[in-house]
Amino acid sequence: MTESKKTATLTVNGESYELPVFSPTAGPDVVDIRKLYGQAGVFTYDPGFTSTASCDSTITFIDGDKGELLHRGYPIEQIASKSHFLELSYLLLYGELPSAKDLENFETTITRHTMLHEQMQYFYRGFRRDAHPMAIMVGVVGAMSAFYHDSTDVSDPRQREIASHRLIAKMPTIAAWAYKYHIGQPFVYPRNDLDYASNFLRMCFAVPAEDYEVNPILARAMDRIFMLQADHEQNASTSTVRLASSSGANPFACIAAGIACLWGPAHGGANQACLEMLEEIGSVDRIPEFIERAKDKDDPFRLMGFGHRVYKNFDPRATVMKQSADEVLDLLGIEGNPKLQVAKALEKQALEDPYFIEKKLFPNVDFYSGIVMEAMGFPTSMFTPIFALSRTVGWVSQWKEMIADPQNKIGRPRQLYLGATTRDYMDIENR
Repeated sequence: MTESKKTATLTVNGESYELPVFSPTAGPDVVDIRKLYGQAGVFTYDPGFTSTASCDSTITFIDGDKGELLHRGYPIEQIASKSHFLELSYLLLYGELPSAKDLENFETTITRHTMLHEQMQYFYRGFRRDAHPMAIMVGVVGAMSAFYHDSTDVSDPRQREIASHRLIAKMPTIAAWAYKYHIGQPFVYPRNDLDYASNFLRMCFAVPAEDYEVNPILARAMDRIFMLQADHEQNASTSTVRLASSSGANPFACIAAGIACLWGPAHGGANQACLEMLEEIGSVDRIPEFIERAKDKDDPFRLMGFGHRVYKNFDPRATVMKQSADEVLDLLGIEGNPKLQVAKALEKQALEDPYFIEKKLFPNVDFYSGIVMEAMGFPTSMFTPIFALSRTVGWVSQWKEMIADPQNKIGRPRQLYLGATTRDYMDIENR
């Protein structure tokens, strides 16, 4: 970010104020309003912060009009086709692609820290047997600070490093055990001879009576889901992590806050909503009816998984996820699964419909990831926990960046107050 010679002039009550304009390495210029209140005595009003940069960052860049997603400058399409999740994790954490030796050391560190403290089993068993996996994850991740005291001091770079590795390494085990507890099956321990995605699948689907042999196609699809959801700039949950960390809270509390925010259906529940929509449609022959309803502005029905709030052209992640969806469905088939049959037919009809083409309402990553996870055997209740597992490395990277930022200060948004003005208290007998 460089301060350009350009300035913005703001006139308030006849007085003009010159505001600096910063030029990022990519994206639109930014007006610096940090001194506006001190100079002019006014705030800006921006509900949802959709026009406000809350920080500067070097991690992820999105250009929604171009359909572009870059991690440290690398296009997501290249990363997803040529790399794997732990290499992307290294890139997000440290800013550069690792050497072969660095990657080997990083993979070894993550792989050898996937175990949870044994006493955490008892913590799981304190939840009701029908607890939602996300409820369990919020509690368990927040409680990690009670089990790992040696990595909670955010002022110590080494402790920050240990906490980062622990969160990335242990989140698959935390999520898999939340799933196992949710369905009433015994916990399955991680194995050091398996890669990150394969380990997660085995911990979810193996049982003591029968081990689970991980199919490489499914492991690759799972790894892609992890990569495509790893980070997405300053979204609601990432901003939550940053806001929590601005107070100096320990890393486990900050990530638990991010998980809680992600749980909201408007954020992390999109792929679950897609599957619920497919279930509502029910059969292939009803697709034209629902497509017509989606075109009707007076009908509240919306096709979930099509279009994106940020990507106005196409979602670059969807192209990669579609390839995995095709591979998984070719492997497992869709016979006997009405939802997957509807999904494939809906995708075909929507992509050929002039209305959807004109409006650029293409299937997004949530549409395809939901299909893949459904085919693998995950219930919809596990979609958001898998999202949380994937996004952990992004949250941790953003947290690390913020802690190291010399401009870091506690978040304190202002407000436009519309309540009562000063009034005197009235004794209860006079009310």
